[in-house]
Amino acid sequence: MVRRNGAANNIFRGVYPFCMPKSTPVPSPSALAAGLLEDNGRALFLVRKNAVGIETVELPCAFLLRGENPVARLSDAFRQQTGIDAQVHDVLFERRHNIGTRKRRTFVPVLVFKITAKNASAKPAKEFSGCKWISSADLQKYKLARNCTWLL
Repeated sequence: MVRRNGAANNIFRGVYPFCMPKSTPVPSPSALAAGLLEDNGRALFLVRKNAVGIETVELPCAFLLRGENPVARLSDAFRQQTGIDAQVHDVLFERRHNIGTRKRRTFVPVLVFKITAKNASAKPAKEFSGCKWISSADLQKYKLARNCTWLL
């Protein structure tokens, strides 16, 4: 007798492994690369609005998988996110970022690179609502996105 609610199919899952759904494991990021474009003591931040309407600011950044070139990946991500053709230079400083949850913390290194550009007029991607030039003294007035909590 075959049941329509799927109970009969659950019996065969242990016996026939080909009945199991195949899923590929998602590789976890090994680092976070962020770009710091400065002009007159201010840095370029991207503004994102969530579904509730709260604005958060974040640096243009990209998660890196093991074996990826951080300079090439950040250069592509910076161009896609800001619309600025920029050059990635040396690492300015390093921090740690929690990619896990509050209970299960998983820290990855954050590499902050110095960015220079001839033309710094930004045209943010559609996922962002705009961009702001913010000084380090004024940064505490804004709500930081989750991928930039390491700035504080």
